[in-house]
Amino acid sequence: MQKVFEFMKDLDTFLQKENIKKESFHHILTDQNLDKNIFAARNDFSHKGNFGHGLLVAGSFGKAGACVLASKAALRSGLGLLSVHIPKTLYNILQISVPEAMVETDSNDFSLNDNIDTQKYSAIGIGCGLGTEPKTKEVLLNLLKTCKKPVLIDADGLNLLAKINNFQSLLNENIILTPHPKEFERLFGKFNSYHEKLNFMRKISMDTGATVVLKGGITAIATPKGKIFFNTIGNAGMATAGSGDVLTGIILGILTQGFSPIESTKAGVYLHALSGDLAKQQIGEISLIASDIINNLPKAILLVSNNLKL
Repeated sequence: MQKVFEFMKDLDTFLQKENIKKESFHHILTDQNLDKNIFAARNDFSHKGNFGHGLLVAGSFGKAGACVLASKAALRSGLGLLSVHIPKTLYNILQISVPEAMVETDSNDFSLNDNIDTQKYSAIGIGCGLGTEPKTKEVLLNLLKTCKKPVLIDADGLNLLAKINNFQSLLNENIILTPHPKEFERLFGKFNSYHEKLNFMRKISMDTGATVVLKGGITAIATPKGKIFFNTIGNAGMATAGSGDVLTGIILGILTQGFSPIESTKAGVYLHALSGDLAKQQIGEISLIASDIINNLPKAILLVSNNLKL
């Protein structure tokens, strides 16, 4: 059988599950390759310190919701402690909406101006509702230059990254990028076909060590070893405001527990999609909102931990 990806003319060709399964080992379905340790039963004598301390750097005036959604998703994904760094004006919103999170406020009321010491954290997520103020770009740049911990960059974090000259030199094996198609275009330019995007993703990941996620109806994850993992579950109802913020929170929650960027991303993308499918069973696609994905995370984790299918 001729390799599907060598002769693929458009996206429809590779969307066929059976074709992906039969493809070379470079193209793999996520639901067949999750790290089972992520979902293992916990020791009875565990304490919150065993599951890491995550930091979410997010929010700007008018975009508190993105930070709330990502925070709730991270906490539901099993980390031990979560801190959020936000502009001052969002303080009451976060304290009331997410009482389980610890809140750090920036010196600026409406956006982020302060450089952040990340030493005490296990992993960092940055970008949800962040805004694109020039000073915030400097915050991101400083974080990437100084942080030695795993960092997930999403949403406005990616839009700011695209404005940094030679940003690819800042990427390494601790970095996860999670763009949707438009953010991908801002970062890397336009491509003639989806196939070209996949090849470019693979090259960027191999060259820099970063894990690159291209979100969509079929989400693709490029890894430094040249493999691309495809998530084929999920539904069109998840194409809704805040869904990407929820994914950021889920991946951050797993990453904070000490799992690798690659394994955290694969598991996070799969759990996100499975939670969306559970939500679809309850309310359909049209009325589905991001909070419904979070509400179904506990059931999705139970299904995966017990090796059950939807």
